[in-house]
Amino acid sequence: MSSKEKLAQSMEFPPETPQPNVYPLSWVRKTEKMEEIYAAAQKEWWDPAKLPWDTLDVDSYSWEERESIAYWWTILSVFDASAPPVFAAAMIKTYEAHEEDAVRRCFFSVTRDEQNHEQFCGLVITKMLEHPDPLTYEPKTELGKKLQKNAKWLYFNGGRYWEGYKKAVPKYSLAVLFSSFLMGEIASATIFHQMAAGCTEPVFKEGFTKVGRDEGRHMAICMSLMERDYPQLGAEDKKVITRQIRAGYLFLSAILFEPPTEFWDIPDDFIENQRAGEKVCREVGFFIPEYDAKKQNWIDAMMNLKGVLDKYDIPFPAIPECGITGEEITDIDMEDIIPVF
Repeated sequence: MSSKEKLAQSMEFPPETPQPNVYPLSWVRKTEKMEEIYAAAQKEWWDPAKLPWDTLDVDSYSWEERESIAYWWTILSVFDASAPPVFAAAMIKTYEAHEEDAVRRCFFSVTRDEQNHEQFCGLVITKMLEHPDPLTYEPKTELGKKLQKNAKWLYFNGGRYWEGYKKAVPKYSLAVLFSSFLMGEIASATIFHQMAAGCTEPVFKEGFTKVGRDEGRHMAICMSLMERDYPQLGAEDKKVITRQIRAGYLFLSAILFEPPTEFWDIPDDFIENQRAGEKVCREVGFFIPEYDAKKQNWIDAMMNLKGVLDKYDIPFPAIPECGITGEEITDIDMEDIIPVF
């Protein structure tokens, strides 16, 4: 039918709107838990600009320390700064799929939260480097130069992920997307609570506490939707979810562990440089878990996720890096990635 074709003179009521489409709108409310989560999101909203930035004396840090701390936030930004458009795309999908009203609002709240997390990253980086962009910043130390090279490679890899994500959202069901999101939320909630407990700077401590609370709420959204939808999940979707869990581990390890070199396109000295920067951060009270603690965090997160998926007879993938056995998944590509942080 041509968009210019006039139908109202030839029929009493219009034809059905072709789907997927955000129209027609409705405001169905069924899942009470989603209403509760959205109410909490409204109450717990916060403004990154109103954190106690006046307590942060950047001049008390050396340039090597400033560049090392800014590098960690730059790594985080590869994940958290991509999250607003990632969840915005998912929110649009909830409209196109005519999800119930509270589900749409919850995904709006996640998009809004992730915008805060992006701003938190940007504010720290800008204050530490006195420059708003970690890639065009001129490093002042040799370690800073090495860390910036790392950052450029991470951003390059992130660009490949985004291209894949745009193709994945229309292709996968919301049930598959929820499982992928849950993986990121379980893992990120853990690390942010640890960072809050371990950091000595008040602004970092308060900010991490708020981000961790947000991530816990996001996890509750995914869990509620899984409880609603997974009892009816088909065999093909279960296979996709198993594959996505493995893909998510590989992707998120760049911030939660160390980037697997068979998956991430990074130079040979990447991990050595990153470890050197992390060591500097720890020495000045910016808490980053050590290698063994990062590994244990992943094991705990994976086992928690496995417990959820086991209830729905969804096979769990092998995660050999963490000593977890399961279904062997190979040939994962960056374009297969859905999970976010």
